[in-house]
Amino acid sequence: MGEALHFLRMSGTYYTRSELTAPWGMVIPAVPGALWFHVVTAGEGALETAQGGTVLRARDLVLVPHGAAMSRSAFAARFTELVGEPAMQYVTRWRMHVALDGLRDGENTVAEMAGRLGYRSEAAFSRAFKRVVGVAPGSVRR
Repeated sequence: MGEALHFLRMSGTYYTRSELTAPWGMVIPAVPGALWFHVVTAGEGALETAQGGTVLRARDLVLVPHGAAMSRSAFAARFTELVGEPAMQYVTRWRMHVALDGLRDGENTVAEMAGRLGYRSEAAFSRAFKRVVGVAPGSVRR
């Protein structure tokens, strides 16, 4: 995970892994100037914010601005300022880094990685992978 965070050019990080069973809840205190991301690897859970709620399922990634209520445009501008690239570009690059690791180990097919990372077609995944990584996904499998 540390390598992935370094790849994402994060200036400071705190990593924790939690395995929770239902019912559970978590309150994360506001940290001014911080952007948190949460990844659901299995199961599902509800994310509730002052702006509403949503259900998160396996493979979902959510970026949460902590510290103050922000509009989407303010969040997008602050994210780009802090990270150096727009949020969706960041998420796509992160997903392709996960895919690169998954394909290099030789245990996953391109189709499996596409599905695991939320792509509806192998072709769409392959185009995104080649755009971000620079080579076709099949060429990195061992």
